[in-house]
Amino acid sequence: MRENKLRIAALISGGGTTMQRVIQACKSGVLNYAEIVCVVASKPEAGGITKALAEGVASSDVLVHKPKSYESSDHFGEALLREFRTRGVDFVAQLGWLPLTPAVLVEAYRNMMSNQHPGPLRPDHRDFGGKGMYGRRVHAARLNFVRATNRNFWTEAVCQRVATAFDEGSVIKMRRIEIRSEDDTTALQERVLPIEHDVQIEALDDISQNRATELTFNDDLVLSGEESILQQAKDAAIQEWPNG
Repeated sequence: MRENKLRIAALISGGGTTMQRVIQACKSGVLNYAEIVCVVASKPEAGGITKALAEGVASSDVLVHKPKSYESSDHFGEALLREFRTRGVDFVAQLGWLPLTPAVLVEAYRNMMSNQHPGPLRPDHRDFGGKGMYGRRVHAARLNFVRATNRNFWTEAVCQRVATAFDEGSVIKMRRIEIRSEDDTTALQERVLPIEHDVQIEALDDISQNRATELTFNDDLVLSGEESILQQAKDAAIQEWPNG
């Protein structure tokens, strides 16, 4: 049991609905051993900024750091590190964060960073993560793949550790969701998103009480010979959703 609450920095790039749910869970006591002490947005137009302020996060702790404003990834990471150290941040939660996290930050918070992902991930990386796989693209790619292979009509909402490459960290919490025959990308996203919220809250609760474990998998999402089908599913998803 922790003596002090886990001090979390929430990283966002968009609407911030998961961050808002996490803040509310901290307030309500669902997350008894954690608190959001700062929110960092990767772009000034992120809707989550307004949500963070409305939930009572001090304006001085709601920050905008644009990766392209820095001359290098290391400089970007060092700027975030300064913000976190000033606020005594113990843990970093990526809740809809799109930039590649700087290696210097990953190293400083090794095993103390988590990432929200809306689709299945596996250790062999033949999965629905990687560069360009975020938001609606993940749901579209999963729908394309399962319908092309005619099996495994489900997807997953995931919380994973953060690595220096996109979506290569170990999964620490996962929930499976049925894919229905009538689903399109929007319908699947709407049904998965509340479950994503729950998964992130449950994972942070585990982390705050030192009981998080890495999951193991014995199923293959992509069988031998299906790699090209997976790539085609991803390419079509990116083309369908150019803005994610």
